[in-house]
Amino acid sequence: MKAAGRKPSGFDVLSIPQFRWLFVGNVAFFFAMQGQMLTRTILAWDLTGLAQSLAYINLVVALPMIFASMIGGAVTDRVERRQLIIVGQCLITCNEIFILTMLLLGQLEFWHLLCTAFVAGCAFPFIMPARMAITVNVVGPDRIQSAMAVSGGAMNLSRVVGPAMMGVIISEFSVIAAYVVSTILYASAVFCMFFVKRNKAVQPDGGKKPLLADIIYGFQYVSLNKPVLVCLMFGLVPMFLAMPFQNLLVMLVEQTWQVGESGLGILMGAGGVGGVLGSIWIARRGDRSERLRLMVVTVIGFALFLAVFTQTSVFYLALLPLVLANLCASAFQTVNNATIQILVDDSVRGRMSSFMMMSFGLTPLGVFPMAVAADHIGAANAILGACVALMIITVAFVGLSRTLRTIDSTVRVSMDREHKEPLAG
Repeated sequence: MKAAGRKPSGFDVLSIPQFRWLFVGNVAFFFAMQGQMLTRTILAWDLTGLAQSLAYINLVVALPMIFASMIGGAVTDRVERRQLIIVGQCLITCNEIFILTMLLLGQLEFWHLLCTAFVAGCAFPFIMPARMAITVNVVGPDRIQSAMAVSGGAMNLSRVVGPAMMGVIISEFSVIAAYVVSTILYASAVFCMFFVKRNKAVQPDGGKKPLLADIIYGFQYVSLNKPVLVCLMFGLVPMFLAMPFQNLLVMLVEQTWQVGESGLGILMGAGGVGGVLGSIWIARRGDRSERLRLMVVTVIGFALFLAVFTQTSVFYLALLPLVLANLCASAFQTVNNATIQILVDDSVRGRMSSFMMMSFGLTPLGVFPMAVAADHIGAANAILGACVALMIITVAFVGLSRTLRTIDSTVRVSMDREHKEPLAG
């Protein structure tokens, strides 16, 4: 029973036992995943001594994430979701065991890393939509924004702590020890899923259709459901225009502050801290209405603070606007994603989660125009230009889209429908 007069908190979702198991599993999974990005990079460099090998490692993870996303989403809406997550995470755990075995035998080669990275890239598009869909069903529409904020906070924290943790383990012990730890973390994530109830999507009338038909229907659903389409497009704008600034930080530290690799590490850490703070802010705020205003304020704040960051000549002073920019970006993504999850039907939730995953996979495309501009006018000015464009497009988007301006009332109608449907059943 809630204490009298106590203000509801977004962290109340942790009182739900199944969500706690999901959360602990997420923490273990994301810490291992983020930490292994560093470990694979170190191994690839040690095995080849070529900078191109680092690009290949990232490419074989990113490509299947883009192309397999819609298949993963469609499968998520057809099968029992908990089992899908367990199978996918077991596959990744076996990946780690294989690399660990090759290391212990002294037989590891670069192509082994490529193959296992590809397998992981194929597994993620099945695991992540299923995790998101189960989370919505466990906490319900009233708490989904808080649940995503709490989970997002863990994900952002893993961006900072995961690589740092693996770096310390490799430095103090060995790469083998890093793979032992990652294997334990991935196995722990599998273990946690056994304490979550089985979960299957509500099937539409007419039963299952062929997989290709389900994939096509996902695109048809988005095209016919204008609020979902508008939110997806609005969420993609900052991801494509300004978020690629992270890839230009290495240029920025040399051109603006000349602080080298240590400075780059500090900037990446500050960005991760900002992301955690943004998630905590949304979680503490709870699942209030006024989602449109919050999305507009945070995306404009992201652009403004990022612009200030690029024009601050003193390195340590620049950390504050960078933290605030990432805080706003994290808050925007959480609210936008939660809004989409509230609006969609459970029968297509996996496919809609895949669309959100695809937006993250497509974000690197935004690096190309920003990088071209940086070669001509410098990294700081290129990022500044992207920030100005983001603010202009945001204002135009809100001004021209009546659907976006009325999104709060649309969400309320959808939540009322969600509350009535269980009673009807």
